[in-house]
Amino acid sequence: MPNITIDGPAISLDKKRLLAKRLVPNTAEIYGLPEEAITLIIKESGPENVSHGTVLLVDMPHEK
Repeated sequence: MPNITIDGPAISLDKKRLLAKRLVPNTAEIYGLPEEAITLIIKESGPENVSHGTVLLVDMPHEK
């Protein structure tokens, strides 16, 4: 069955619920499957665990 995986920064529980509420029904409709057949996995990565090139996001200058 279809799996959706989202990789990104941490978000609140309410935003995770909203993400599931919006992504799962649309995916189920496109595949012609019940919503229960869709799995959503949310992977959270902090800026200390992601780099662009050789520089970790946590070490990058931030614009203000």
